[in-house]
Amino acid sequence: MTKYEVEEKTVEYLKTVFDPEIPVNVWDLGMIYKIDVSPHPTTPLGEEPHPDGNSSPLGGNEGGSEVFDLDIDMTFTAPNCPAADFILEDIQQKLEGIPAVKTVNVNVVFEPEWNKDMMSEEAKLDLGFM
Repeated sequence: MTKYEVEEKTVEYLKTVFDPEIPVNVWDLGMIYKIDVSPHPTTPLGEEPHPDGNSSPLGGNEGGSEVFDLDIDMTFTAPNCPAADFILEDIQQKLEGIPAVKTVNVNVVFEPEWNKDMMSEEAKLDLGFM
């Protein structure tokens, strides 16, 4: 997988994560502020060390493709969001399922403060803001 493909897959997976209190995904709600995809620094291209010290191709990432780390900055619609732990766990599990991703780091930030203008047009329409 290329960096661009990992970015596309990340957005695709984020669109499957929903706030259980709002029937819109976290991407369209505008809760994702940054996606940073960077090459994993210690793993040779397409290889992952085995416990016995040998290397073998990383499953699902053959052909010398790179292995990447994901850093996500996100927020919540409210600082005291009761579904925060559920959402974070869902994001972490789904993004760790991308074959070329080695690590996922989700940072929760509250600046800038989230507001309804950050939502996609589709989300605004679904929630009756248009």
